[in-house]
Amino acid sequence: MALNGKIAVVTGAAMGIGKAITEILMQNGAKVALLDVNKTAGDSLKEALDKQYGQEKTMFLCCNVESEEQIKAAFQKTAETFGKIDILCNNAGMLNESTWEKTISINLVGVIRGTYLALEHMSKLSGGQGGVIINTASMAGLGPLPSCPVYTATKHGVVGFTRAMAAASTASGYGIRFNSLCPSFVQTDLFTTTKSNLGQFSNLADMTQLIIDKLGMLNMSEVAESVLELVTDETKNGEALLVMPKRKQYMTFPSII
Repeated sequence: MALNGKIAVVTGAAMGIGKAITEILMQNGAKVALLDVNKTAGDSLKEALDKQYGQEKTMFLCCNVESEEQIKAAFQKTAETFGKIDILCNNAGMLNESTWEKTISINLVGVIRGTYLALEHMSKLSGGQGGVIINTASMAGLGPLPSCPVYTATKHGVVGFTRAMAAASTASGYGIRFNSLCPSFVQTDLFTTTKSNLGQFSNLADMTQLIIDKLGMLNMSEVAESVLELVTDETKNGEALLVMPKRKQYMTFPSII
């Protein structure tokens, strides 16, 4: 899948992994709608990208993935401005075991909401041209992170939802591939504030640090390159790609049918 002329939407696009995803998509010829709740960071990134690629290649929309109305309006604006949507990266996320209901709302419900609303524009069953949806999960979507049970649950949910949607797309003819990205620890703002967001599990922070010391840290460009692989490789559908500092692995799961 060549990205020249493709239209992408990235949530949580203003900083961290979302920013790196946005940049690599643009480097490969895509136009990108940047969605984020942080207007200051979003405007700043849009300005920087305008200087490099031209104003017509991006748009920034202040958007909360918890709001169906805002997401729906953002997708509509993207389709009206750029003509279509080919790629969605459901990337917005948070880690806070104290405000666990909000963590579920953003990490899992936001992914489901974004996916369903994107289908209205992308699915061949509703007049779309098909495409690919990438959902940012985590290493914690494949195994337990003891200091973050709710975060772990949301990311397991993202992996399961992505795999089920891939199967549904194949069976129904959506023309959309669905893949999940499962990075280990990444040097982002979300990571640097983790220790203060563990709530009742703050006593397990040292255990988490031991895992980090053993695995090492990913940089954001490594994560973005894996997203590019999942977007462009048309053989990838229903995949969960584990990305670690020293290896990448497409996960296998037991068959239940």
